[in-house]
Amino acid sequence: MHIGTTITQFIIEEQRHIQGASGDFTSLLNDIVTACKVISRSVNQGALIGVLGTAGTENVQGETQKKLDIITNEVMIKSNEWAGHCAAMASEEMDEIYPIPANYPKGKYLLIFDPLDGSSNIDVNISVGTIFSILRCPDGVKEPTEKDFLQPGTKQVCAGFALYGPSTMMVLTTGNGVNGFTLDTSVGEFVLTHPNMKVPADTREFAINASNMRFWEAPVKRYVDECLAGKTGPRKQDFNMRWVASMVAEVYRILTRGGIFMYPRDTKDPGKPGKLRLLYEANPMSFIVEQAGGASYTGEERIMDMQPQNLHQRVPVILGSKNEVEKVVAYHKGA
Repeated sequence: MHIGTTITQFIIEEQRHIQGASGDFTSLLNDIVTACKVISRSVNQGALIGVLGTAGTENVQGETQKKLDIITNEVMIKSNEWAGHCAAMASEEMDEIYPIPANYPKGKYLLIFDPLDGSSNIDVNISVGTIFSILRCPDGVKEPTEKDFLQPGTKQVCAGFALYGPSTMMVLTTGNGVNGFTLDTSVGEFVLTHPNMKVPADTREFAINASNMRFWEAPVKRYVDECLAGKTGPRKQDFNMRWVASMVAEVYRILTRGGIFMYPRDTKDPGKPGKLRLLYEANPMSFIVEQAGGASYTGEERIMDMQPQNLHQRVPVILGSKNEVEKVVAYHKGA
């Protein structure tokens, strides 16, 4: 029985349109897909295999690690270190970059990933996911350093995320639109189910952690106040508010029905300009949202134009339906 276009078939077809393609990129994506299948199984089994709860350690950002943070990080590394497609890797869960061991061949790509985004939700059975970004290793670099990873988001070759929810999804862009694939567990394949995903330009749905309202900058508070005022306010229409606290779930919802997601700059911790990481979360999600027709800014500048300053840099994020994002940006400029 024909199950439809698998993600492997889709990637190979994409490769055929690129003159001189060697197949390394296709193989790297296949290794990432395999890792996400393994992670999906671990997330799905949860307490049955004893992987829930905290690990009693902290990552470089000072956040308490879940057992699955460590497990999924190891899965991503082991799936991608051996085949000769990566020159080095970087993970939200590791202090420094991960050089490819000397006993393995090195490739021409740099892989960046958040192995389990939204892991604070894992113990309460809310959707989590894996986010990844692929960059080219600079020409002539044999031993990549942190500096080689500090490329603006516009340099991404590919970005994607897996969503581990009621079904496991893979959303992917290589700079030619956005496509979604659903894991058919009966055959173990991701199958194209959401071709050419588009973010509606207009929306009446916003996602933000309202408990931080007292710390927001004036432009964000103005925007949210107008949404909350509904038909009696200046927007003359009612809005719905959502907050899952899992970026992969928020972005997937925006890709399927529109919306705006905001994790803005605030004064809660003056030492942190934002909550989300530029390389592991903001850049790949911005690439995906923009390729689907949406927009992504810090509030003041386009995220993918930013020059990264360090591996674990944090930034404010405002992304989603283009017209709403541009309204928040206009309020920032006006301020």
